[in-house]
Amino acid sequence: MPLMPGAEPFHHEAGQVGVLLCHGFTGTPQSLRPWAEHLAASGLTVSLPRLPGHGTTWQEMNRTRWEDWYSEVEKAFADLQGRCADVFVAGLSLGGCLALRLAEVHGDAVRGVVVVNPSIALDVPLLRLAPVLKWVLRSVPGVANDVKKPGATELAYTRTPVRAAATLPRLWSLVQADLGKVTQPLLIFHSTDDHVVKPTSVAILRERIPDATIEELSDSYHVATLDNDADRIFAGSLEFIRTHASVPLQRD
Repeated sequence: MPLMPGAEPFHHEAGQVGVLLCHGFTGTPQSLRPWAEHLAASGLTVSLPRLPGHGTTWQEMNRTRWEDWYSEVEKAFADLQGRCADVFVAGLSLGGCLALRLAEVHGDAVRGVVVVNPSIALDVPLLRLAPVLKWVLRSVPGVANDVKKPGATELAYTRTPVRAAATLPRLWSLVQADLGKVTQPLLIFHSTDDHVVKPTSVAILRERIPDATIEELSDSYHVATLDNDADRIFAGSLEFIRTHASVPLQRD
């Protein structure tokens, strides 16, 4: 299946500190590519995989489930573990949910977690009907490209595949149930004006993980990694990684 131009995964080999970046639902690595390149230029080994069913067609994505997406980030995490002394995990939206799940499953093997507008809650009424709707609707209008910055565009599907979306509540339920296992340092970037993910997810994280650091983003919408506050995310995450790594970054 041909990829959308720009949807390719990204990998950069550098020092002993690695970071796994996870993109969002119906999105592509393009939404995190500037973040990945910033971290790579700062001496980190960076892995930014393409989740199965993403970056091709929404019809193909309808043949995938959350287990497929999680399996892909598991493989990327295992690869980084074999190369690096420290591994951090990070993600946008659904990617933030996947990063938190990695932290829950792998414990101390994850050195720290950075999430941007994470999605961990069933806060869209239509999704409650997805298990039924999937039998009569193949797709609904997409949620992509929620970006405030003029000229910035997210490479993502314009339709949301319903069968794939119907698998999300199970993932959210698992992640919420195991949040007590997230004992690693956690940095959360939260857009105060987000048209895709409601404040529920960050409110849950704030309550369940009170030691988490939360940075409010006042000049970005959902895809903040391509938006006006992107530089804050890049610099803040790099400083977070530098602070919590057990070995120095390869270079500044």
